[in-house]
Amino acid sequence: MNIAVVGDLLLDHDLAGEATRLSPDAPVPVVEIGRSDYRAGGAGLVARMLAADGHDVVLVSVLSNDGPARQLRAALAGITLACGPSADPTPVKTRVRASGQAVVRFDEGCAVPEVPQATTAMLAAIADADAVIVADYGRKLAQNHQVRRALEEKARRCPVIWDPHPAGAIPVAGLRAVTPNRLEALKFAGAHSTEGSGGGAEDAAAALGAAWGCNVVVTLGGAGALLHAPGGGSRHIPAPLISTTDPCGAGDRFVGALAVALAGGAGLPTAVHKAVHTAAAFLADGGVAALHHRPLPAAAACSADPLDIVDRVRAAGGTIVATGGCFDLLHAGHARTLQAARALGDCLIVLLNSDDSVRRLKGAGRPVLAADDRTELLAALGCVDGVLLFEEDTPHRLLDRVRPDIWVKGGDYDLAQLPESALIASWGGRSVTVPYQVARSTTALAAALAKVG
Repeated sequence: MNIAVVGDLLLDHDLAGEATRLSPDAPVPVVEIGRSDYRAGGAGLVARMLAADGHDVVLVSVLSNDGPARQLRAALAGITLACGPSADPTPVKTRVRASGQAVVRFDEGCAVPEVPQATTAMLAAIADADAVIVADYGRKLAQNHQVRRALEEKARRCPVIWDPHPAGAIPVAGLRAVTPNRLEALKFAGAHSTEGSGGGAEDAAAALGAAWGCNVVVTLGGAGALLHAPGGGSRHIPAPLISTTDPCGAGDRFVGALAVALAGGAGLPTAVHKAVHTAAAFLADGGVAALHHRPLPAAAACSADPLDIVDRVRAAGGTIVATGGCFDLLHAGHARTLQAARALGDCLIVLLNSDDSVRRLKGAGRPVLAADDRTELLAALGCVDGVLLFEEDTPHRLLDRVRPDIWVKGGDYDLAQLPESALIASWGGRSVTVPYQVARSTTALAAALAKVG
C-alpha cells in the first residue's frame, strides 16, 4: 500500500565499540569505536522501516541543503521524497554505545525552528496516500496550517495515525489513533506518575481521548500498550518478554505496524496487538543496529554468482546496490563506505578495477595487491554480496548488465561530475554518496608502509 509519513527529519549517527577501561583524565569510560553509521531518524526511520517491509512510502517533510541533509538523502535512497526547503540546520543526534549499551548522546542543530512552509507536492502526497503516519518530533511541521487541513481531510477517508511529541503540536481532529508513550501521555494530560494502571497511563489516556476525540494508544515499553477508546473503556495489551539494552526505534516500528494493520482492515485491538508484537520482534532482532545490514532474500543467499544474485534479488522485488573502485589495500574507510552502501538495499555488488585498469588509473606502482587478493578480501566482508571484475577504465559495461537501483560513491565525489550518473539515471536508478572517511586512503596507507619497509 501507499503510505505517507509526515513529520520531522533527523540524522542519527551511531558510534559503537567496546569500553574496557576508564579515562585517566576523569572517571568516564573510554570507548574504542569500531563502527560509525549514519541513518535516517525521526520520520525518516519510520519511512525506512516501512519501505523495508515492501510498502510504497512517500516522506513528507522539509530538508535543508547542509551536509547532514545530503547524508539523509543518501540514507533515504529508494524512498519517494516530497520535501520542501528548510533554512534551518539539520538536527544530528550522535549516540555512543559500548557493548550495545548507550553511554551518551550528543545533539547538534536542535534549536527550535520556525514553522516551515508547505509545498504543493507535500500536500498532494498526503492526499494520495492509503494511510498516513504523522511522526511529530517537535520541529513544527505538524503546526503548519495547510498540512493540518490536509490531514484533517485525509482522516475522513482513511487511517491517520499521530505519534506525538511533548514539544510538538496538538493532534488534529478525526484521527484513527494517537500513540504517545506513557511519559508523553502524562505530560499532555497534565498528570503525574502514580503507582498502578500503568503508572497513571489509564487516567491520562482517558483524559486525552476526551480532549482529542479519538482513540489513544499509550505505549508502555516492555509492558506493552494501553488502548483507550472514548466511551469504551481501556484495555491493556501485553508485550512478549524479550531482552534488549537499546529500545531506540521501537516506537517508530510500533506506529508503522499499527498504521499498516489498520489500513489493511484490522480492528483497533487486533492492530495494536500486532504492533506490540512487531515492535518486540524488532528489538529482539537487534533493533536499529540490525537495520544496517539486511540479509539477502533466501533464494539469492544460496548463490555464489554475483549476476545470479542480482537477478534473484530483482525477481524478489529487492533493491540492488552497487559501488565500484580499486579497493587496493583494504582499510577502515573502505569498510565503512561498504557498510553504509549495503544498508541502502538488499544486496551490494562491488565492481572492481582489474590490475591493468588500476595501473592505468594509479600508475606503475599500483595495485599493491593483485585482483585475486582484492576480490577475496572484499568477498569476505559480510556487507558485500558479490564482486565483479572489469578491465576497462570505467565500469559502464558491467553497470549496464547489473543495472543497480542505487549507485554509491564516497562523499568525496561530486555526483554531478561522476561519469556513471547519466547511465544510472537512464534506467531510473539513483546515484548517491555516503559519508567520506577523512584521513583514510590507500595512498596514505601505502606511503606509511613504504616507510616501515
